[in-house]
Amino acid sequence: MPSDVLLELEEWQALYCHHHQTKTPPPQPPTLAVAVRMIGRLGGFIGRKSDGHPGSTVIWHGLQGLQDLAAAWRLWRGA
Repeated sequence: MPSDVLLELEEWQALYCHHHQTKTPPPQPPTLAVAVRMIGRLGGFIGRKSDGHPGSTVIWHGLQGLQDLAAAWRLWRGA
């Protein structure tokens, strides 16, 4: 399932570009599972093989960081 079912356009683009350190987002959004792991990384999730999935506290912190990234993305893009 694509991540745009949950995230707005600016959110998944900012998340993808921040994670991959690029200025150009892909034409299609990443999957929801990939986006959740990226959000977890924003919240402090390390993502080792033995770590499992990010928990609710880490996702919460990651979503707060994502809001800041999306706001900066909107300013940068001039939206």
